[in-house]
Amino acid sequence: MRTFGGRLRHAMRHFGPVCAGIDPHPELLRSWGLTEDADGLERFAEICVEAFDGLVALVKPQVAFFEAFGSGGIAVLERTIEVLRASGTLVLADAKRGDIGSTMDAYARTWLADGPLGSDAVTVSPYLGFGSLAPALTLAAANRRGVFVLAATSNPEGAQVQRAVLADARTVAQTMVDEAAARNTGGDFGSVGVVVGATLSAVPDLSALNGPILMPGVGAQGGGPETIRELVPEPMLGAVVPSVSREVLRAGPTVPALRARVHALQDTFAFLQK
Repeated sequence: MRTFGGRLRHAMRHFGPVCAGIDPHPELLRSWGLTEDADGLERFAEICVEAFDGLVALVKPQVAFFEAFGSGGIAVLERTIEVLRASGTLVLADAKRGDIGSTMDAYARTWLADGPLGSDAVTVSPYLGFGSLAPALTLAAANRRGVFVLAATSNPEGAQVQRAVLADARTVAQTMVDEAAARNTGGDFGSVGVVVGATLSAVPDLSALNGPILMPGVGAQGGGPETIRELVPEPMLGAVVPSVSREVLRAGPTVPALRARVHALQDTFAFLQK
């Protein structure tokens, strides 16, 4: 089996670079005419799966919105991941896990092994120190799966930590990018990506990453082709994975409307793969 980086690169070239989010906000459930319970959540997820499966390079369920419904929500998430992966659609679990030792090892086994929540990749937080991610990085490599490391997020509070300057004059965010890049050696497109907000005014140097750059904040949050071009140097544009959620989901609840919005965004970001 190819590495996650290889599979993602192939999917991006075939479908385009867009990552479609499954974010069942309570207000979206209401606007789609669905109940705010596990039944409504399941119908929401079913519609998204039908719309996105076999259409996009990557699908990103936001784990927190499923967890909010307890065991019923987790069961829906399990089925969503299973159906997408069974058809060959890559799944990124947006779990943002970060801890130390045996706890991080358990998180890694949850999202990167062959259990009921096992996904193709998971988002992780390195802000207990990049070394704390070792269990996830090791298991991802062994299972040919991927990890997306939060590096430079667009929330204002993130700057308090991410833009702090270390003794070597690098920002903390730059350190996280550099640590990710060090795991992507060997020439092939790497399986350790970073998360960089598309609405930032400046981002770390990404030139050595050799892996995917997940860029949330596209569409409804203000990011777009122009901001990506401003933030990412030309040689790196082919690694950018624009992440869209509300921009697509507010077009629902019908499958044709969701697919039409995805197609429009794929056209918008087609320049990234040229």
